Amino acid sequence: MLTINNVSRTFSDGAAGFMNVRFSAGTGEIIGILGTSGCGKSTLLRVLSGLDPAFEGEMTLLGKPHRTVSPEIGMIFQEPRLMPWLTVFDNVAFGLKATPDVKERVQQLLRIVQLEGFEGHYPKDLSGGMAQRVAIARALITKPNLLLLDEPFSALDAFTKMQLQDLLLDIWQERETTMVLVTHDIDEALYLCDRIFILQGQPGTLYEEIRVNQKRPRVRSSEELAKQKAYILATLRLQKESK
Repeated sequence: MLTINNVSRTFSDGAAGFMNVRFSAGTGEIIGILGTSGCGKSTLLRVLSGLDPAFEGEMTLLGKPHRTVSPEIGMIFQEPRLMPWLTVFDNVAFGLKATPDVKERVQQLLRIVQLEGFEGHYPKDLSGGMAQRVAIARALITKPNLLLLDEPFSALDAFTKMQLQDLLLDIWQERETTMVLVTHDIDEALYLCDRIFILQGQPGTLYEEIRVNQKRPRVRSSEELAKQKAYILATLRLQKESK
């Protein structure tokens, strides 16, 4: 699905980026990106999305060279970034070409994200969790093969965050969408991801790959996930102390 081969993105003004990152993601795989602040996680996601084409190295998507924005990719940001002058329906449909099935596709996604009946509401009428559900639906409207998520639930309360994590897994189970998730939340990465990549340094390099073998549905409080969390915490602590 996605292959990154020795990809680097650094900046002339000294801002941190990342260097020599290489990995691949298979169809339906959920990849997590963890690391301390400033190691290039969000920069990596921008490169993967095609929003930042000024990188070095090679990247392929569905077997073809990839460097620019593609309809095969959907992206969900930390904030919903909804257009306040558009209704929920129009926010979800935004960017989709006018086709006879637009209404059906929007209604289907609103059912999936549990927002039926809110089609005519405006963003100001929504809670934070509801607004992020709209953003998820908008990212999925083009039926992307790859979904990129940049700390999508970081601004939400713990209960809403868990609800949306489960919603994301429901969508994954139904559509087998490949996902790359940037997060600071170790519990979130362990609950959602098949593999977790830890970045370290400034610019960031790929320090370690951790495979989460526990079958889904996972129990958040399981002993196995707790052990992996302790290991990841120790790894990140060592990184911070070595700076």
